[in-house]
Amino acid sequence: MKVLVTGAAGFIGMYVCEHLLARGDEVVGIDNLNDYYDVRLKEARLARLAGHPGFRFERLDIADAPALAALFAGERFARVVHLAAQAGVRYSLKNPLAYAQSNLLGFVNVLEGCRNNAVEHLVFASSSSVYGGNAKMPFAESDPVDHPVSLYAATKKSNELMAHSYSHLYGLPVTGLRFFTVYGPWGRPDMAYWSFTEKILRGETIDVFNHGDMRRDFTYIDDIVEGVVRVLDKPATPDPEFAPLQPDPGLGTAPFRLFNIGNSEPAPLLGFIAALEKALGRTAKKRFLPMQDGDVPATYADTERLAQWTGFRPRTPIDAGIARFAEWYRAHYSDIP
Repeated sequence: MKVLVTGAAGFIGMYVCEHLLARGDEVVGIDNLNDYYDVRLKEARLARLAGHPGFRFERLDIADAPALAALFAGERFARVVHLAAQAGVRYSLKNPLAYAQSNLLGFVNVLEGCRNNAVEHLVFASSSSVYGGNAKMPFAESDPVDHPVSLYAATKKSNELMAHSYSHLYGLPVTGLRFFTVYGPWGRPDMAYWSFTEKILRGETIDVFNHGDMRRDFTYIDDIVEGVVRVLDKPATPDPEFAPLQPDPGLGTAPFRLFNIGNSEPAPLLGFIAALEKALGRTAKKRFLPMQDGDVPATYADTERLAQWTGFRPRTPIDAGIARFAEWYRAHYSDIP
């Protein structure tokens, strides 16, 4: 089938494209190649995809409504994986308008493209950040998410609400995926594990926030992509047992579903750093700092619904995933000793 992947030059986008192409799908990838982080890395990811005969790339900004509408009308996609977004919790404190432009306006444009062109299933990236100030662990899709602690999180919750409204009004099957701290080769330079690796190899000091008292549900990229594709292959349906008097945020009478994709094994931040030190053969110099604005002390995914829907649970151990990332990083950035 023909699939549109937005954010194709991104970390998750590249891998999703590769997976779909490997099984024989035709993939059109779009990305605006903005400079939020090193554009050369994005171009290198696209270069990996360029050799596939079933892949075509267009440089396009999802906030450009006429251009996106023309693409949808001309291509008639069967399904859409929407991964393009302005990412980053901390950056949203500095440049909020970028999030409104991409994550809100851009998302409406994607929804319009899907509903006007008979798309069979839209799968979009949400985030574990929607759980915000929630203290109940593990985070479940049935939990209320009414207290985001960053604008980034608020835009992701907004995406879920917008998607449900389109699903309800137009019968569009839509599934949102709440990703939990994705890591691995070809990852994002703005993520902590990337910064830690660079600084450890250079002998520089790393900043450890909340004095190291943090836990994250680190999820390896292969597990994320497997979850995305399995969900894509099973379009959302209405929940026949939905109870309006006790509404579940992750379900509905519309063809709408939300799923967590996480490793379900939250790791202490200091344990994650120790795994990175082992993989790199170096000891980190650490500077312990207070919690940063917009951050949360812990994330922990309940993935029971994902397992019931797709038969899949992420399971890559931290040590194995970090070792693969460290090996890739040293090969890709061979100028670092």
